[in-house]
Amino acid sequence: MGCFTFIKVMMILFNLAIFLGGGTLLGVGIWVSVDGQSFLDIFGAVSSSVLQVVNVSYFLIVIGAILLVIGFLGCCGAQKESKCLLMMFFSVVLIIFIAEIAAAVVALVYTGLAEMLLTAVVTPLLKEKYGEDMSLTHIWNVTMREVHCCGLNNYTDFTDSPWYKEQKTYPEPCCKDLQPCNITLAAQSDVPGCFDQILEEIKTNSGVVGGVAAGIAALEIAAMVVSMYLYCQLDQK
Repeated sequence: MGCFTFIKVMMILFNLAIFLGGGTLLGVGIWVSVDGQSFLDIFGAVSSSVLQVVNVSYFLIVIGAILLVIGFLGCCGAQKESKCLLMMFFSVVLIIFIAEIAAAVVALVYTGLAEMLLTAVVTPLLKEKYGEDMSLTHIWNVTMREVHCCGLNNYTDFTDSPWYKEQKTYPEPCCKDLQPCNITLAAQSDVPGCFDQILEEIKTNSGVVGGVAAGIAALEIAAMVVSMYLYCQLDQK
């Protein structure tokens, strides 16, 4: 087996695995969006605190769809020896790689901006849906209990929410599980927001986070190099 054939087979197998993984994530994302309660009952206690801050179903659907596209382009491009598909595969991976670098720079340099953007999106969502949307309410209850935090910034994120309007209290984690969790007790408890707690958790596990990020970047670079190698070899055929 020649070098070209070996790399081609490895490219097909690697991208087939990516395609199947993307299909799995897409399926799980659809499951979460349709029946989020049962998913959280099974995985809520061990799921990532970061993922619990965003809508897990949308996150999984987007990531699954991206992996499906990458896997399809890479697998078919190598199998059919299509320069067009290989170039599309290279371009998509390159765009994702650049976006990840940009996101990492923004996260490291502009933490305040990230907090401002999250506040602009998440806080209105809490005020509109907490206590009314059962899936969102359950996600945040699990998050706050596990991370020992309250809201994205603090207890005021729940002011005017359906929960507050009906119960006239804040979620129990905002008062360190003391009852009744009224505005006075919530202010005295001074429970930090989940954004700060998650940042602290990421800093504590920075080695693991950095290792995973470096591994993903290495795979992306290797995928781009292999796709370009196959692309250039096709020119010589």
